[in-house]
Order: sequence, then structure tokens, then C-alpha cells
Amino acid sequence: MKRTLITSALPYANGYLHLGHIAGAYLPADIYARFCRLSGKEVFYVCGSDEHGVAINIAAQKEGVSPKEIIDKYHIDNKTTFYQFGMSFNQYSRTSIPEHHKLAREFFEDFLNKGYLAEKTEEQFYDEKAQMFLPDRYVEGECPNCGASNARGDQCDSCGAYYSQTELKNPKSTVTGEVPIAKETTHWYFKFGEFQSFLENYIESNSSDSNEGKTSKKLKSINDAWKDNVLQQTRSWLKAGLSDRAITRDLDWGVKIDGLKGMDGQKAKGKALYVWFDAVLGYISATKQYYEDNPNEKNEQTGWRKWWQSEDTDYFAFIGKDNIVFHTLIFPAMLRARKDADNPYILPKNVPAHEFLNLEGQKFSKSRGWSIDLRDFLTENSDGTSVDKLRYALASNFPETKDADFTWKDYQARANNELASIFGNFINRSLTFLHKNFAGEVPILGGKYEYMAPEWRSFLDGHKSNILNENDELLITELSNNIKNASEQFNKFRFRDGLVSLMNVARAANKYFNDEEPWKIIKTDKDKAAKTLWVCCQLAGTLSTIFSPIIPNTCSILQRWLGKRDALVGSVGEDIQIGADLWMQSVYPHLPDGQKIEKPSILFARVEDSFVEKEVAKLGNKGTESYHNPPS
Repeated sequence: MKRTLITSALPYANGYLHLGHIAGAYLPADIYARFCRLSGKEVFYVCGSDEHGVAINIAAQKEGVSPKEIIDKYHIDNKTTFYQFGMSFNQYSRTSIPEHHKLAREFFEDFLNKGYLAEKTEEQFYDEKAQMFLPDRYVEGECPNCGASNARGDQCDSCGAYYSQTELKNPKSTVTGEVPIAKETTHWYFKFGEFQSFLENYIESNSSDSNEGKTSKKLKSINDAWKDNVLQQTRSWLKAGLSDRAITRDLDWGVKIDGLKGMDGQKAKGKALYVWFDAVLGYISATKQYYEDNPNEKNEQTGWRKWWQSEDTDYFAFIGKDNIVFHTLIFPAMLRARKDADNPYILPKNVPAHEFLNLEGQKFSKSRGWSIDLRDFLTENSDGTSVDKLRYALASNFPETKDADFTWKDYQARANNELASIFGNFINRSLTFLHKNFAGEVPILGGKYEYMAPEWRSFLDGHKSNILNENDELLITELSNNIKNASEQFNKFRFRDGLVSLMNVARAANKYFNDEEPWKIIKTDKDKAAKTLWVCCQLAGTLSTIFSPIIPNTCSILQRWLGKRDALVGSVGEDIQIGADLWMQSVYPHLPDGQKIEKPSILFARVEDSFVEKEVAKLGNKGTESYHNPPS
């Protein structure tokens, strides 16, 4: 079984995380990481703060503090918020650490020595009043492609065009408001175009279709095929042709390149790596830092190399759609360029990018107050089941193939009509009945039902049973089919469809309880009623496993009620043996006869209309702008 390496795009440490961010690159990855751990895979899930680039400088200027103060503030806050939300990172690092600067400089120097960098002297806008070269985000003007105003120095948000900042019409410095002049400066460019053929083959090898006469190889596994939105955006770049891409900028904040061998010291002065280049390397430096911090796990076979330089590892890069080409083209080209006999870096097996999540019919906007910061929600709703309600509502409406819309009414409906009325209802009614009639213990079956557990297993193997009735058989069939389907959908990164299958299991459990009518049958046939509650206890155990990737806090509570000493919900450090597929094994009964079950309480409190009205009323109150842009 291959190892599973998972990364989420590094969030900029210049603002608080909102729900749009969470639904894009973070919650999907956490669900997949937990699912893989429960499936018996060895998993390493890595993320961290992106702490370089102009966006950090802008945030620092707005708050009147240093860039270091900005990154420390938001790194600590966002890391705390992530963990409160249940994110199961193996390592959450940051790009300001020495290990990262060292690694990024090594990549740059290696590319320089191999001839993959082109030194170019060119004109760049210079603000004479501020006496500084202007990075792209410090220049605004009219887009040379569509004419839109307030276009940035390297990209137009209106039409998506990329261009050189000197192509802007009517440029203006955002630092002083002055009209900048063009002045010569030296920069180094990555020869991106040299990897055109390699990248074309790489991309088409991950396609399940044929494109422009090219025949794709037969995909080897269910999670090989990339999403259409990922392939389309990537192919459009390849079709346009890849060209040299600037790798340095005139910046005081970032990974400096001075002092490297082969560099002209004067030319390198004041230069820092462009954030698009060093940010993706944060995944590797974070992994290396993990093993520096855990020396007992550090050696060539089990250290960072097994994750980044072993064919026995599958790598999945979770991102939002604004980061697609950085992970499908640029990062793979960088890993390929670094490759030699000692550094055979693996490439992403899949890049399951999400589209954008909107809020109540509009785009998220901090400046208009149209946003929901995750930390604000968690401050007011800190208990685990409230966190799980939000995780569930977001997962049910992931923007997997197109933009989606989060509304508080939908959140309320998901929490009340599904989590409370289906999942929670089954747990409460079955375990309450158990305490009322069977002393709160898994019934010890006898008589004709003594061999219920092996009969259950035998039925799943295709054998007929003389013990199981029609309701039992329908339930077990529904259970098996939906768990298998959810597994398949999760492996295809179709989490919404997978979640539907999981909730179908909860629906089947409620139907089974209703159809068996234990409140009636216990008066005339206590053995059958005991069998029914025995099955319901096993179903509670199944639900506590298969829902763990989505609602881990609730499932941990439920597992404790069921007498499990250590909850297994796919978190880091749990005692799950590699190769032990708890996910698929959950289709079988596991709770022993006589197991003591705690008396249940209400798992999910209902979300009232007043809560929805309060949250909606908050929208539109202007706050401070928080930039959160992809590396560029």
C-alpha cells in the first residue's frame, strides 16, 4: 500500500481565514486525510503560512506595523483557528523559518548552476518619491487587454489577463499615488518553456479522455483522473505556450539571493525570491522541519525523503482554482528541474482543485463586510458539535465543479433536517431505548439469534441466511452498498456525493428501527427486540466511523458512549495499524455482546431562526480589507 502525502495551499499570513478559504483547499483535504488514515494508509498532511511577498507588505502598511509583526499575528491566529476547526495536520509550518529560506536558496542556486535561469535587464516601474522599484501589486492602471480600471501590475482581475507591468495604461503607484517612471533593473527568470513537452505529457497522463488527437494512458487507479476544470485551465496555459517567468523581485521582505555562488553581488543586492517560487517549496521545508523537530523519526528511509522522493508515495495537492497552474505546471516543472540522481522528487498524482464559494449570493469581501471569518464563528460556537455542523454544511455544498453558495438557511436546514433529525435522532432513540429496556448494554443474544454476527458476515459474502429477516437483509445491503460508494466517491474527490451515501446509511438505520418496531415487539418477543437493538448498537458503531472524516468531534463523543477507550476518527497519532481498513470493516458488527453503553444526550441542538437572523444581520458591516491572493 502506497503512502499518502497531502498538502493544502499555504494561506497568506496577512488576514483571517473565512469560510470561502476553508471550503476551497482545507476542509476537503482534512476529510481526505482522515478518510485515508481510517482506511489504513500512512498519511502525512502538511500545510503552513505563506509569509513572503507584497501582500504581506501591504497588510503591514495598512496596520502600521512591520511585516514580521503581521506574519506572527496571523500565523498564530490562523494556526489556532485551524486546529479548533478540527484540521488534522501532521505539520503546520511557516515560510519564515530558516529551513525554508535554506531550501528555497538551494533550489535557486541549483537552477542557476544547471542553466535553468536567464538573467535579464529590463525596465520596471520606479517610484521616484518613494525611491523604490514597484512590485506588481504596488502598481495600478488600466488593463492593456480589456481596459478595466484598477488592474494590478501583473494581472487583470476583470479579464484574467497576465502581462508585464510596463504594459499598463495610465499607471499609478499605490505607495505615493505618483506616476512611476520606467527604470532598468536586473532579474532572473525561470526557463519555464523548456519544460513544455514534459508538462504536456505529464498533464495528459492524468487525463481520462483524449485531447487534440493525443491518447491518454490507461489510468491505474480511481484517484488518477484529474477534474475537468483543472485540466481545462492547465491546457489553456500549455496551448498558449510557456515562457520565461520572473523568479526574483526588488523586495526587502522575502528569501534573499545575495551570497549565492555564481551571483553578481551588486546585481543580487536588494533582490528577493518571487513568492510564487518559494511558496510551493513550503510543503517540502515544512516536512523537513517536522523531522528536525522529531529526530527519533529521522533517517533516510523514514524521514522527509520517503514523502517527497519515493515512488511508494502518492501526492495529492488540494487547492482553490486560483492556484491551479502553480500546482499543475509550475511546481511540477520546478521539481523536475531539481531532479537528479540524488533528488528524484515525485509529482502530484492529483490536484483536486475546488471552485469558489460565495456567501448569500455574493462574493466574499472583507472591505464590504460580506464575509464570515472562521475565528469569529468558533468564538461564538466553540463546542465540538457546533464545529461539526459547520464542517457538515460546508462539505454538503463544496464547490467541487462549479462555484457554490453558502447561506445560513442552508446551514440551518443541514443541521436540523439531516444531522439532528436523521443522524442524531437514530442515536438518541436507539440508545435511549437500550437504556430503558436492556440496562444500557449491548444485548447478549441467545436462541435463534445467537449467531447473528457470523450470519451478518456470511450474508455479506453472498450466502443465504436462516436467521436474518427481510429488514435485516435490506439494512445490511444498504449499509454495504453505501459504504462502498462513499469510499469510491471520496477517492474521486467527490465529497458531496460521498456524504449523501453516508447519510443514506443513517436513513437506513432509522428505517430499520421503525420497521422492526421494537417498542411493540418487546411485549411479545423480547429475543427479537434484543436482536433489533443489538443491530442498532452495531449501526451506531458504524456511523461513528464512517462519519468521522466529516464530523470528528461528534463521532469521538459517540465512540466514547459506545465504550471505546480511544476514539479513532482519523486524527494524527491515533493507534490505527497501517493496512487496517477500519472504513470498510465498519460494515461488519464490532461491538461485543454485553458492552456497556453510556446514556445518550442530544448530539445536535437545533439551529433556531433567531440564530440565522442574527448571522445574516452581521453581513454588510464593513471591516478591514484582508488580502488573500494566490502566489503570483
